[in-house]
Amino acid sequence: MFEELSQKLDKALKKITGQGKITETNVSETVREIRRILLDADVNFKVTKEFIERVTAKAMGTEVLTSITPAQLITKIIYDELVELLGSENAEIKLNSSGVTVIMLVGLQGSGKTTFAGKLAKKMTKLGRKPLLAAADIYRPAAIEQLKILGSSISVPVFSLEVKDARKIATDALAYAKSNGHDTLIIDTAGRLHVDEDLMAEVVDIRKLVEPHEVLFVVDSMTGQDAVNSAKSFNDQVGFDGMVLTKLDGDSRGGCALSIRAVVGKPIKFISNGEKLDAMDNFYPDRLASRILGKGDVISLVEKAQQHFEDIDTEKLEAKLRKNLFDFDDFLSQIKLLKKLGPVSSLMSMIPGMSNMKNAKVDEKAFIRIEAIINSMTPHERSSPKVLNGSRRKRIARGSGTSLQDVNRLLKQFQEMQTMLSRFNKSGFNPKGMLPKNFKLN
Repeated sequence: MFEELSQKLDKALKKITGQGKITETNVSETVREIRRILLDADVNFKVTKEFIERVTAKAMGTEVLTSITPAQLITKIIYDELVELLGSENAEIKLNSSGVTVIMLVGLQGSGKTTFAGKLAKKMTKLGRKPLLAAADIYRPAAIEQLKILGSSISVPVFSLEVKDARKIATDALAYAKSNGHDTLIIDTAGRLHVDEDLMAEVVDIRKLVEPHEVLFVVDSMTGQDAVNSAKSFNDQVGFDGMVLTKLDGDSRGGCALSIRAVVGKPIKFISNGEKLDAMDNFYPDRLASRILGKGDVISLVEKAQQHFEDIDTEKLEAKLRKNLFDFDDFLSQIKLLKKLGPVSSLMSMIPGMSNMKNAKVDEKAFIRIEAIINSMTPHERSSPKVLNGSRRKRIARGSGTSLQDVNRLLKQFQEMQTMLSRFNKSGFNPKGMLPKNFKLN
């Protein structure tokens, strides 16, 4: 996410590194380069112009303290302005304390509304609520079936009707939610390839009929300024309370995320960065600004990890590590835990200094190979890796569809990890489910 933008900004800021003081010349050169970078990233021209004017005014009007450098000062100014541009603070979704909370999702076709509906339903379930999904997209082929599959996977019911009337589906779904003890109704509305009168009329009517507490505009962040324009049209004609940026795990240049809040004037409430139903986060402007500047987002990384600590018995794992009894079954469970946190490349962008490393790309398929190799071992081999002689390794390679070199590499890395953990045990290290830093995915 924003890898190219981050790398370019980092390069531009390095040009001022080492200069002793802020001058009109070095500020002018730096902001001119940043202006070009933002426009290349498809940031709205007016937004870019105002952003650069504010950065320049602050940089020229600030005295550099002896404890910081000009580069640090301009980086801090840009960070503050990015946070302001993205919305200053987190905007929470409104939930009705009594009765049914109605959340209506709107947006163009292909923006990811249906998938996000499933993600939001799962989030509501984790909050202790009882959600109901309403399939009001009667036009897109298989939209209703897709929502039913998503609902089934998280044990959330989906309300649908055979009639081709989105207005009736929405109103009947609300009545069903009230009479069946559901406290949250999430309505997945239809989209179009572009904004048109029929789409707007239907969405406006549904809004009037169900009176939602929250209307969220779901937008594909990869569509750049087109997404910003469609958001403005929806807000002008329908009105919404907040926005959801989807597909941030794709090749997003960043223009949509950096422009949309300033142009539309509504907060970004959620970001979605994957197909899995837990690949969704609340939107925090300061965290995204930090990631854009290559400073990472350790808070989000820790929160992701904490969500899955309940999946492992950390005390049992720690006891095994203390006694050097960590085996391939334990290793496999840690691999599965790491996969739950999301794509490794996405996790690396949360680690300070890692997001801008050109050689930091990870082969995600390595996890598949590792799991295949471990699953091809017998229970005895997993618990006692020392018995893995040459013939056993060949059998495992054949059974896992990998090479003997892959098996040998994994065994060598596992042995190195055990050695490292043994050293850490002596110094009181408690890994709490984390993989070793020197473990490489080749």
